[in-house]
Amino acid sequence: MPEGPEISLASQYINGVCDGLVFSGRVEKSQVSKNSEVPFESEAYLISATSRGKELKLTLTPISRPPAPPSKGQEQNQKPMDLIVRFGMSGLFKMTPEAEIPKHAHLRFYTKESPRRTLCFVDFRRFGRWEADGSWQPNRGPCVMLEYEKFRENVLKNLSDKAFNKPICEALLDQKFFNGIGNYLRAEILYRSKIPPFEKARTVLESLQRREPDAAVTLSRKVKQENPDLLELCHVVPTEVVRLVGKGYNSEWSAYSSIFKEWLQCYSVPGMRSLQDANGRTIWFQGNPGPLTPKGRKSRKRQPQAKKDPEVLSPKVTKSRAGKDLKIGTPKAGADGRGETKKRGRLVRENAKVTAGNDVGKPTTRARRKALVTQDSPMAAPAVKSRNRRVSAPKDPASPAVASRAQRPRAKKAPC
Repeated sequence: MPEGPEISLASQYINGVCDGLVFSGRVEKSQVSKNSEVPFESEAYLISATSRGKELKLTLTPISRPPAPPSKGQEQNQKPMDLIVRFGMSGLFKMTPEAEIPKHAHLRFYTKESPRRTLCFVDFRRFGRWEADGSWQPNRGPCVMLEYEKFRENVLKNLSDKAFNKPICEALLDQKFFNGIGNYLRAEILYRSKIPPFEKARTVLESLQRREPDAAVTLSRKVKQENPDLLELCHVVPTEVVRLVGKGYNSEWSAYSSIFKEWLQCYSVPGMRSLQDANGRTIWFQGNPGPLTPKGRKSRKRQPQAKKDPEVLSPKVTKSRAGKDLKIGTPKAGADGRGETKKRGRLVRENAKVTAGNDVGKPTTRARRKALVTQDSPMAAPAVKSRNRRVSAPKDPASPAVASRAQRPRAKKAPC
């Protein structure tokens, strides 16, 4: 979710790409967006942007035309308009050629040049909102970056508010007092200040209220001379992110994603612990979580994951009952593998049946061994032969009766 630094960088981006450009026509809204239409249309106008916390203001300023007075309808639309934009979870601004407008561009401003270009508000999750002729939300406090002195005063004068009964990690997300602070910023601020995330917010901030501020020492000198306190870090850390990017910012953040990940010291960093707060948001920290830790929620420590070498898939060989090796082919690499296991088992059973059918009439290994043992015994040979006959020959009444095996005289053993 875009936080204070991202909104400030978007403002800088818009002022940079729109510098010297003249826009024309009406402001278009996509058909799928549920936001209201922007009732603005002008033959020539300029666009500028300012930011405050997690809000951005676009100012549409028509270029005056003294020769011909406009009609009543046009006169209404020719007034400057302030458009307040809230980015939601995935909002961003992007300047593109008219032929390459992104799929999820829900707000479009066209230039007057030829070929035309388009300044688009892109929001693929559609959580972003805008308000025509709007103003800053009154329930949001001063910006932590651009209005630091007012921000600090607003917090320390309202410590009796019920918002400070909560853990400090939850209070930092309250935009009434910490306008511009989001999830990754609160983790970095608490990590640098070495404050447990589930310490009571009022307990943490009352110690700052007793400190006597030195008017002669500016904030920048304080940061260089000593460790900054929690409220000072709420200004310093977001400002670091803005300076980290500088003029290399683009609307998709691809130019500095690797630099930003290296800058992070706590948020989603391997080796850090994490817990969900009462609002279901994940807080990253190190050490003891604090006395107000939610019950029944265990801390998870993110382990560093080494990159694994690509696994070489070898063909799996299965042995059938008849002793034949059946090659089943290379198993597919999947997250589940259950369907592939079932196919493999079915192939094994089918091939076993085919192999057993091809071996019908052939003596088995046990039969061959028994035949080799009984080859030297003249009495056992007829028995084997008679067993192999399926139909016995008819008895001749004239032939003498053959004694059964039980009635045959036993041979006497020679004395040793």
